[in-house]
Amino acid sequence: MATETHGAEALSACVDSHGSAVGMPQLCGDWIGNQVFWLIITLVVIFLILSKIALPRIASVLAERQGTITNDIAAAEELKRKSEEAEAAYQQALTDARTEAQAIAQKTRDDIKADLDAAMAKADADISAKAAESEAAIAEIRNSAMENVEIVAKDTAAAIVAALGGKADDAKIAAAVSNRMKG
Repeated sequence: MATETHGAEALSACVDSHGSAVGMPQLCGDWIGNQVFWLIITLVVIFLILSKIALPRIASVLAERQGTITNDIAAAEELKRKSEEAEAAYQQALTDARTEAQAIAQKTRDDIKADLDAAMAKADADISAKAAESEAAIAEIRNSAMENVEIVAKDTAAAIVAALGGKADDAKIAAAVSNRMKG
């Protein structure tokens, strides 16, 4: 029987004589209205809790995260800009240092070349002076040698003539040696 009476009350088809549910109470057609009512109440309470408490907290956390991300991106862009400026300044300083080093090296080369040219000019002047002195000494030696050759030639000619048994006049020997030396 679908409904039985237990004393003065009528029992539902979903409850047995002892008051226990028969089968699954959720599927009992007599209780569907009650279950829908409590379902709607529960969903409204969950919606109100979520919309008033949980969702604002989640939204604030998401907004805070978005703000942090935005600030971090801005800071990263600022640091990137500063690093690019620092790199450009470094490259400029490096270029300036290389230019200055080349200028210093060129100046040093020019100074060394000027010193070398001055030393070479002094050495050339010293060599020219010594060469002039040497040429003067050689000319003097040549002149004295020519005089000595003439004296030796006169003495030798007189000795040869005397050895051959002749008698030579000093004036004739001097004239003969002078003619021969002239060519």
